[in-house]
Amino acid sequence: MKFDLDALRVRGGRKLDLRKWAAATKRLYRSEAHYQELLAADVETLSKLQRLLYASNGYSILLVFQGMDAAGKDGAIGHVLTGVNPQGCEVHSFKQPSANELEHDFLWRTTWPLPARGRIGVFNRSYYEEVLVVRVHPEMLKAEGLPQQQSGDRRVWKGRYRSIIAFEKHLHRSGTIILKFFLHLSKEEQRKRFLERIDDPDKNWKLSHSDIAERKFWKQYERAYEECLSGTSSKSSPWHVIPADDKNNARLIISRVVIDALQRLNLTYPAMTAARRRELQAIRKQLER
Repeated sequence: MKFDLDALRVRGGRKLDLRKWAAATKRLYRSEAHYQELLAADVETLSKLQRLLYASNGYSILLVFQGMDAAGKDGAIGHVLTGVNPQGCEVHSFKQPSANELEHDFLWRTTWPLPARGRIGVFNRSYYEEVLVVRVHPEMLKAEGLPQQQSGDRRVWKGRYRSIIAFEKHLHRSGTIILKFFLHLSKEEQRKRFLERIDDPDKNWKLSHSDIAERKFWKQYERAYEECLSGTSSKSSPWHVIPADDKNNARLIISRVVIDALQRLNLTYPAMTAARRRELQAIRKQLER
């Protein structure tokens, strides 16, 4: 089944109401076996494209994952990138900033891990936390020691949107293709997944009182995400709203978005030149002696 990837993209500057975006959609797969078959095919295609990306050495890919707790970010990253050569891919997870990180601007700590040319970088949460969780919990903004800034001032967030857009445009001009995914999970599905974490001993460690406490701020997070997605989605670095109530479906959709973006680059292996051909023939003679 084909999926309209364009329907997932957020149009920047337009008012966004996440209640009108589906958290569940028609399945791309018929059964668990069919899902495994489709995912394996996507993983193989992505692996080939990653080798092309590495060999051509002209672009890098940055995948940004955001979403509510239990939205499936870890699982999506693990499944979609299963077949990618670990040497060509790096995953970074950003949690509460350290004291040293708080002494720098909000983009500083997510700048050094950016992927080099030929590589795929993955941000599990990102600089977007600075206009999401920090907005929902204004005491965090106060801890950042900004000059003459008030936590309730909307100009703070709009200013950060502008900084993010400028930052991402700079990366795009430099050859970094940014794909941003918001895993859109319903509050009821999150409740079910939290209960599963209690029932499954192997997942007990994933749940804490803080996770439950954050559910009280669901509406505030929705509002923050709506303004963030609308304010920072651009033609070159769009946000994709991924229906996440079905984990398998979400993983297939994400893999299609990544594959589509890589295929649009029309990557090729380095062209063979006469000088390179002579070099290879000389190497052959050495090996055959």
